[in-house]
Amino acid sequence: MPTYVYRCTTCGDTEQVFPMSRKPESVTCPDCRGTAVSAFTSPHLGAGSGTAFGVIDATKKTADSPPVVSRIPSTGRRSQPVSRDPRHAKLPRA
Repeated sequence: MPTYVYRCTTCGDTEQVFPMSRKPESVTCPDCRGTAVSAFTSPHLGAGSGTAFGVIDATKKTADSPPVVSRIPSTGRRSQPVSRDPRHAKLPRA
């Protein structure tokens, strides 16, 4: 759920968590019990998981400096032996 910032004229900012469909325009200030109105702030981007940020950082890194390889990566398939039988050369290719 997203975290919203509400601003009380007496106490300052307070953070509240609400579902996006139920976000009120004002809440009761937890300190002075006054009215705190919704403040327009930047999004809290640091609340994601470490794995997600690791993937994002790795993706950004490869955009600027892609890894350099010294050989063609293997395909994981075994190579098929080549037949030297002349009759096989006459067979249709698939």
